[in-house]
Amino acid sequence: MFAPPRCPNPACTQHASPRARFFVRNGHYPAKCRAHPVQRFVCKACGRSFSRQTFRQDYRDHKPHLNAELFSLLTSGVGLRQSSRLLGLSLRCTELKFRKIARHARELNRNLRGDLPREVRLQLDELETYEGRRNTRPVTLAVLIERPSRFMVGAKSAPIPPSGKMSESRLEAIREDEKRFGKRRNESRRAVRAALREGARMAQHSSCIVLETDEKSTYPSLAREAFGCERLVHERTNSKLARGTWNPLFPINHSEAMARDLVGRLRRDSWLVSKLRRYLDLGMELYMAYRNYVRRRFNWDEQSPAQVLGFVERRMTPTELLSWRQDWGSRSIHPLARRNESVAELLAA
Repeated sequence: MFAPPRCPNPACTQHASPRARFFVRNGHYPAKCRAHPVQRFVCKACGRSFSRQTFRQDYRDHKPHLNAELFSLLTSGVGLRQSSRLLGLSLRCTELKFRKIARHARELNRNLRGDLPREVRLQLDELETYEGRRNTRPVTLAVLIERPSRFMVGAKSAPIPPSGKMSESRLEAIREDEKRFGKRRNESRRAVRAALREGARMAQHSSCIVLETDEKSTYPSLAREAFGCERLVHERTNSKLARGTWNPLFPINHSEAMARDLVGRLRRDSWLVSKLRRYLDLGMELYMAYRNYVRRRFNWDEQSPAQVLGFVERRMTPTELLSWRQDWGSRSIHPLARRNESVAELLAA
């Protein structure tokens, strides 16, 4: 029988440090989307009423049984329109479900990650995609991984100006875009800096950080800014080297190739493109949760990247990943909790 671990009201004294039996049971209510009634509770301290469903990721959802299926489709290269057809949902409903699930994945990515090893090896690279219009609105996506586990530490996007061959029609399209949105600036450094900061948070207790990148001129200063000079070893590889398994940057190249295959928004020329960059960022949060916690590290491996690093005890299913709300930080119920333990309790165990 479910017993709430805390009051869901952040302003209540029983939210941060709940007492035993801080609640009383207050009947049930029938749910159209569930076969069994849902238990109600009342907090003795603040008088707020809530239910088991208040703690669930699918709180107030219509057709919550489709959430895991939608997650699996969107992390398998299927777009929103085709997902809506397969699931029998309207396009608008599918869009709203995607955004809610992706925001949940973003919180989960923050909550479940722990410290990287004392001696850690990271790889950084950028891939190019676009938002809205391919020939006028390119986007860079900075991706940072932990090399041995293939754990995706960060994936941050930023606009960059158009480059390459300029035909007269393309120049005219760029001028039209500049009238609407202003001149497009190169914000590649901002994306790389944000990705490296994610790595710095996870590697704050690491004594040695080996960062592998290509020879782009902006990387050395950004790496020193993020990690400091004392513990950083920066190894650089010429980007013109053939991209085989013998290439030192093969792990990050392989990770980016997988992302392009499984995230339709990243394909080089596709109508699944994100109209706005913020939805590309949400799509990458969804994919990172799948890659780190659901998918095997390799096809022959039974462990997920997060499991290899010791962040979770086993691989999750999409249903488990989308189980408990994660917007209360470390006070949220852990997706693999057996007795409603919080994220902080299981990470400390």
